Amino acid sequence: MMQLSILTNFQGEFAALLAAFFWSLSSVVYSQVGQKIPAIGLNLIKGIIAIALLLLTVVLRGSLFPDIELTIIGLLLLSGIIGIAIGDSAYFTTLKCLGPRRALLIETLAPPLTAILAFIFLQERLSLSAWLGIILTVLGVAWVITERVGEGVVGSTHLRRGLLFGLLAEICQAVGILLSHLALTQTEISPLWSTLLRLSGGTVVLLLWLFVKRENFNFVFKPLQSKRTFALIGLATFLGTYLGIWLQQTALKFTAAGIAQALNSTSPLFVLPIAASLGDRVSLRAIFGAIIAIAGIVLLFQGASN
Repeated sequence: MMQLSILTNFQGEFAALLAAFFWSLSSVVYSQVGQKIPAIGLNLIKGIIAIALLLLTVVLRGSLFPDIELTIIGLLLLSGIIGIAIGDSAYFTTLKCLGPRRALLIETLAPPLTAILAFIFLQERLSLSAWLGIILTVLGVAWVITERVGEGVVGSTHLRRGLLFGLLAEICQAVGILLSHLALTQTEISPLWSTLLRLSGGTVVLLLWLFVKRENFNFVFKPLQSKRTFALIGLATFLGTYLGIWLQQTALKFTAAGIAQALNSTSPLFVLPIAASLGDRVSLRAIFGAIIAIAGIVLLFQGASN
């Protein structure tokens, strides 16, 4: 009974952590297949697959479209356009230029940025322990992923391009999350439908962009002729987009935007036990960084309960 109460009281926080776990798995896959498919193409493919999975879920659950105002629908579509169409495409470009570890380092900018924007535009006030938790979580994650690893030397052109697109990705992510949070907390719309609307908005804009540029869609779908590539993208989409964004939306509905985003950013920590189980050596620095981040997570839970 006690465990059920904890899950109910902190369902937003637990959803954010689970989303981070799934995103950690999918990021590794995306960084591999992203070398074969352009960022916009990969973003479009994952969007189409995830929308199909979400529509199937809606039918199986018999979930009717919610009776909400057009302005809320507009907020969610705009959130998808900014956060998914632009933000995810920029993030995939960052992955390609800098590799997953450096890309995830830039992603640690998102939690404080989201919290600050939520404070300015939504008057969302966090307790002192929540702010300390965000800072500790970000510092812990940053310490883990700034450790020197063999990702190779990044040329100055790739570095500048990666940093530019990384910054764009985090700004878009923060704005997209803020718009979603506003829509989810102002209405009774379910995280399932908000996820579907966000992905639909982002995917339609990507399709329109490719049509306007008169791109040959062959460059997008040709790599999918490889069964292995298709299977990897399908797996990454199921974990990181279908489940990941659904859980992210659940977190945004039931907890503060800054807290949700800080917990979402802990995905690098989940890579550590996976790496250890595969025989990789996990350094003391990585362990201490994880401990600092976990201390931050504890503070975030305390801040959420106040």
